Amino acid sequence: MAQDSLGTGLRGILRKIGGSSYIDHETIKDVSREIQRILLKADVNVKLTLELARTLERRASEEKPPPGMLEQDYLVRIIFEELLKILGEESKIEVKPQVIMLVGLYGQGKTTAAGKLAKFFTRKGMSVGLIAADVHRVAAYHQLEQLAKQLNVSFFGSEKEKDPVKIARNGLKELSQIQVRIVDTSGRDSLDQELIKEIRDLKTATSPDEVLYVLDATMGQQAGKQALSLNEAAGITGVIISKMDGTGKGGGALSAVAAIKQPVYFIGTGEHMEDMEIFNPKRFLSRLMGLGDLESLMQFAQEANVSEEEAEKTMTKLLSGKFNLKDMYEIWEKFAQPGIMKKLVDAMPVSRMPMGAKLDSTTLDSAEEKLKVYRVILDSMTYNELEEPDVINASRISRISTGSGRSEADVRSLLREYKSMKKNMKQMQGNRGLKKMLKAQFRGGDFGLENLTSDQE
Repeated sequence: MAQDSLGTGLRGILRKIGGSSYIDHETIKDVSREIQRILLKADVNVKLTLELARTLERRASEEKPPPGMLEQDYLVRIIFEELLKILGEESKIEVKPQVIMLVGLYGQGKTTAAGKLAKFFTRKGMSVGLIAADVHRVAAYHQLEQLAKQLNVSFFGSEKEKDPVKIARNGLKELSQIQVRIVDTSGRDSLDQELIKEIRDLKTATSPDEVLYVLDATMGQQAGKQALSLNEAAGITGVIISKMDGTGKGGGALSAVAAIKQPVYFIGTGEHMEDMEIFNPKRFLSRLMGLGDLESLMQFAQEANVSEEEAEKTMTKLLSGKFNLKDMYEIWEKFAQPGIMKKLVDAMPVSRMPMGAKLDSTTLDSAEEKLKVYRVILDSMTYNELEEPDVINASRISRISTGSGRSEADVRSLLREYKSMKKNMKQMQGNRGLKKMLKAQFRGGDFGLENLTSDQE
C-alpha cells in the first residue's frame, strides 16, 4: 500500500526508541535524522519535513515527560503529535441533503470517487444523483452512467452538450428532489487557466456545500503547489485521497493536505465501490506507527459478523494463552476472511507482535492461504483431539493426514504454529497496558495518545 514503506520506517524508529536505555541529545538527533530520511523518501515536502524535525528536536530537548511516563514513551508522543499536524484535523462528513462538487487533475480518480461517495450516502439511507459535468474526457460520461446503474442511483448528463456549466445547472434542476447531488468535473494533465476558469464558473453555478479535492496518493512533491492553486480557484473544503492501496509513496498527498490546511474526508483503499473509508487522522497514524487501533479492531470483528460479546471473549481467551485447537478453529472461522487478517494485524500495536515477525503484504497473503489448509486439517480431527491437542501422536497425525488429504508435514506444521501461538500469547498475558486498552474499548472508551503509557512496554 501507499503507506507501507512510510509505516515500516516509522515503526522501526519506535523500536529503536523502545530499545534505548535512556534518551539523550544524541539519541534525539539520530531519531530526527531518521524521521527526515523516511519522510523525504516518502515524498513529503522538504520544507515541511525540516520544520517537523526542528520542532521535534526542540520539544524533545526542552520538555519533560509527565510523572509516571518514561522518556522513551514521551518521545513517541511528541513524534505522534507532530506527524498528526501534517495529517490535519479530523473531519466528519455530514449525512444531509447537499451538493458536492469534485475537483482535481486528470487521472486522479474523480469519477471513481463520485461512485464511492454515492455508495457511502446510499448506505446511509440518502437518495443520490450523479451529474456528469466532465466534457473533456471521452469516457467520463459513460463511466459515470455505468456507475449510476451499478449503484442504482440517479444520473444526469448530455453527450452532445459541451458546456459543463449548463450541464451542471440542468442536472441540479432535473435532480432537485434528490438529497445528495454529486457533480463530477473535468480535469487536465496539469493546471492551466482554462481549467481554473471552468472550476470557478462551475462553483458559481452550483453553489456547492462541499468542494472535495480528489488527490492520487501516488502524486509526488508537486501535489502541494497544485493543491494551493485549486484551493484558490475553488475554495476546497475537504480532500479525498485515492489509490491508497497502490504502490505510491503517499507523502506528496499528505504534503498537499498540509499546504491547503483542509481535512481529509475519505481515503480510497481499493477498486471496488465499497473500498473507501472515512479518514480519522489519529487512528490512521496509530496504525501507521504500529501503536495499535483497537477501535478499528472491534470494527473489523463486526465485519466478520462477530458480536461485541464474542469479540471480547475471543480476545480474552487469546491473551490468556489458555486455548485449544477447537478455540483456534473458532477464531479462524470468525476472522480468517479475505483481507481481515491484514486489518487485524494493522490494528494491533506493533509491540504485541513476536520479535522479528515479518508482517508485509506477501507474508500476510501467504498466511491466509496457510489458514485455508489448516482449517481443512482441523476438520479431520476428532472432538477429543481438538479439545486436548496433547493426545495427538504419530499414528493420529497419519490418520489426520489421510483424512484431510494433506501431508503429515502440514499437520505437524499446524501443531507447531498452535504451540508457538500459545507461547506468544502467554508472553503477552502480563501486559497491563494492552488489557487496559481492551477494557476501555468494551466500555466505549477512547484509544487516544493518553493510553501510550510506560506499562505498555
